[in-house]
Amino acid sequence: MFAGTPLAARIERAEAALSADIAIGVIAGARMPDAFIEPIGGGVAVYAGPGSPINKLIGVGFADGPDAARLDTIEARFATHACGVQVELATLADPAWHAAFAPRGYALAGFENVLGLALASSDPFIAPGVMSAGTITPGVMNGVTDGSHHIVVTECRGDEAATWLDVLVGGFAQPDAVTAQAAGQEYPREAIERVFGDVAAVPGFRRYLARVDGVVAGAAGMREFEGVAQLCGAATLPACRRRGVQTALLDARLRDAARRGCDLAVVTTAPGSPSQQNAQRRGFALLYARALHVRRCQ
Repeated sequence: MFAGTPLAARIERAEAALSADIAIGVIAGARMPDAFIEPIGGGVAVYAGPGSPINKLIGVGFADGPDAARLDTIEARFATHACGVQVELATLADPAWHAAFAPRGYALAGFENVLGLALASSDPFIAPGVMSAGTITPGVMNGVTDGSHHIVVTECRGDEAATWLDVLVGGFAQPDAVTAQAAGQEYPREAIERVFGDVAAVPGFRRYLARVDGVVAGAAGMREFEGVAQLCGAATLPACRRRGVQTALLDARLRDAARRGCDLAVVTTAPGSPSQQNAQRRGFALLYARALHVRRCQ
């Protein structure tokens, strides 16, 4: 795939909508009545509660140019919550936005990569090197074998919601070491649990569980938005890693996204991470990066 500005703008619009919808749910649930969503630069600024990974500016740089007065207002709103500001800014955004943050006291904390794959409903989405276990049904999304372990991915039932959350949080709480991981992206378990609980309630979000030889080993999510399948949140329990669980979860979500009419799948990873490697093995292309500009609370 080639990522020009129109494709990046489409993906960033989906990312901004996801963050905004999470905050809408938080506000509607009255758990955090002072959460907020502020439109800016074609994207949004979102605050969803203390320590939330959703607290950021996302999707900016594809509409209006930077507005100092608007940034003043948004930074002040974050400051009332003793919260710094993180901006996740695509490298294909208007360069004026990249230039705007250093003079305002922001520092570059690192990067994250955005990868994409064009989807076609005729593609069966069998990952290279693994075999299908049979016809896909709504209850069983994918069954593969790596020669020694049988992996089955299913869409999460309502009574499995707690298991899904526990596995996902457990996996994220013990990430693989990644040298190029951006600074400041570590969050306490309670914050991870809260945000994944919130994202599960967002319209268009679907949950998946992976079992290795019948035992729950991994979990993942996917959000559909205007034909974009956002592969958000995938984790494998430490004891079950290196067995093909991530590949099976990825493959199952691609199958589901294609059947549901999405024409594009996207995933965000740390640079040089096992997640990026898994995605590129499946055919994803590195489309662009996001620079993470961070302003500490003052």
